Amino acid sequence: MLPEPVARALAAYRALRDAHDVRWGEPPLSYVVQAWATVFLDRRHPYWKHALGQIAERHPGLSASEWESRLGEVDPALVVRDALGGDVLDNLAALRLTPEGFELAADTRVVLGDAPFRTALLLDSSRDEPVEVVVDGTAYEVPVRGAKVVEVEREVAVGGRPVDLAPLSRRAAAATVRLRAGFPCRWSVTGANGQGWYPEGAPAKVDALRRPYFHGDDLVLAVPAEPITVTVTRGMEYTSAEIALTPRAGAETLVELTPERLYDAAARGWFGGDLHVHLNWMGEEPAAPALAAAAQHGEDLHVLNLVAGNVASERVYDVEALAHWVGEDLPWSDDHHLARLGVEYRNDVVGHLTAFGLRALPGRYHAGFQGTADWPPNAVACAELRALGGVTSYGHPFHTAFGDDDPPDKVLDRGRDCSAREIVADAALGLVDTLDVLNHSSVAATAAVYRRLIGAGNRLAVTAGTDAVLSFCRRGTASSPPGWERVYANVAGPLTAESYAEAILLGRTFATTGPWLELSVNGAGPGETLALAPGQRAQIVLTSIGPEVESLEIRTSEGVLAQGPPGRLAASMEVREPTYVVAVASGGAHPRTMHWSGAYAHTSPVYVDVAGGHVAREADVRWCLAWLDRLEVVLKEWGTFESAAQLDDHLELYERARAVYRARLT
Repeated sequence: MLPEPVARALAAYRALRDAHDVRWGEPPLSYVVQAWATVFLDRRHPYWKHALGQIAERHPGLSASEWESRLGEVDPALVVRDALGGDVLDNLAALRLTPEGFELAADTRVVLGDAPFRTALLLDSSRDEPVEVVVDGTAYEVPVRGAKVVEVEREVAVGGRPVDLAPLSRRAAAATVRLRAGFPCRWSVTGANGQGWYPEGAPAKVDALRRPYFHGDDLVLAVPAEPITVTVTRGMEYTSAEIALTPRAGAETLVELTPERLYDAAARGWFGGDLHVHLNWMGEEPAAPALAAAAQHGEDLHVLNLVAGNVASERVYDVEALAHWVGEDLPWSDDHHLARLGVEYRNDVVGHLTAFGLRALPGRYHAGFQGTADWPPNAVACAELRALGGVTSYGHPFHTAFGDDDPPDKVLDRGRDCSAREIVADAALGLVDTLDVLNHSSVAATAAVYRRLIGAGNRLAVTAGTDAVLSFCRRGTASSPPGWERVYANVAGPLTAESYAEAILLGRTFATTGPWLELSVNGAGPGETLALAPGQRAQIVLTSIGPEVESLEIRTSEGVLAQGPPGRLAASMEVREPTYVVAVASGGAHPRTMHWSGAYAHTSPVYVDVAGGHVAREADVRWCLAWLDRLEVVLKEWGTFESAAQLDDHLELYERARAVYRARLT
């Protein structure tokens, strides 16, 4: 039984979904509109390209950054139509309204027996006049050369003429399969057409690679009496196993299938966590805590941080669950699986923060939404969350291509795009603990900024937060299972919220999309500090596990020290100045990797102090100072303030950070 406040909140979310759509009535910020469109679109059909094109066509005199600020104004149905370019999807058929008539195009779905079938339908008009389409008794007017997306179950008519809906579905005899692995796993059951099949009551989820999945063990589900494929895995520490079969109509077929371990992190004292996961944040199916429990155990995810957060208004999703369980392990936790409720504090100008390990409720959850002031600075939230026991991090930090040698303005000058702009100040002042180098956005850009920050003398651990949203079923990385990226922390003793937090704060971490990464510098691992004299040598060994790894790198504050193939990489260096050593693994697209850019892993640093000095590379320090100078300009352009004093609070924060960086130059 759910606590009454949590049950009421879930009922309210279902009512919002039913009254509106996957956006739950949220104000139309750019990512709210995108959330609706990307239930249908993926990287094969890019959303942003066509959304920006639509805005540019409407406002040809504006700059690119001004176009981005207006992305909430797009017609999402038109974006979907244009991005698809004539393709049809498994969850979106298309009724083409041409000057000559109409035509229905669909990826035909299989339906068992006499079960009802409902799907989304794109009304796509190339006519030079509006056209009325009646769907299940409701009339819709499609504008001139316009588009609408509606739901259809029974009938469609155009100008009084019925549309033959036969291409939408075909009927098949039903069979039953029972899936058993011996422990909770992630399962995928697909037909020859790629259609997914799910146990009763399980949300019809697909991951970033469009693979259907659900979690559990000893599960029974109805399937067609036709060829199907069953695949099982259990997060990144396991391989996958697969079997093809044709179940017999009216009978139950037992499938016993077990994935093998690729590596066992906990046996080495390392525990993997996902520090940024939402239960509810818009979506097709409001999610109860039981769904998070099934996902955590099915993925063998050691640590799960479910964060309460708003979308675009005052409503903070899952704050009722946070209030009930704050400071406690969630009920499904055990010796190797720890679940907690935390917070995502959100401001779209200076960045989004997450907190793990809170002991009590914070007093604030967001700033700058619906015309309210972008105040106070995130530093105030950092201080409050830390005082409540939280480990703080910036999530999904940077969204644009960015290299090690690029100037700060390349990632700063992008309007209200949720980038982690304030981190350069907060890191200098010791107000933030980590950076989610592994995230759903640009890992390469975030890693480049991260190395600048640690090169400038800041102590930040590498962490990972997927921003998975359990209430979404089809939205790329957001609908992928929690833990598709993880931060592994070397924990001293039993796994608890306190021991895991301590390991992160000590920097004993690496973050990964799947590869195992182990770094040793003169026997020291990530988070440790070596004290060497000028002229001494450091022996560095890097090892990896994972079929997706194509390349290994050893990096210092000066750049790449060594590069080689996967498995093992060794290097030696003579130290003259303070530095750090980090390791990176990378690879291309792979079935184990759900990030759009490919496989990636990055360690926290082993710090190398020389003659008592800590790394503070001049080029990196000056880069951080240039960042703060540019951030002032960006904040004045894009920030909302009710008084000069509110802006001054931000500027004073930056000046204090400048003083820290300037001191490091001397």
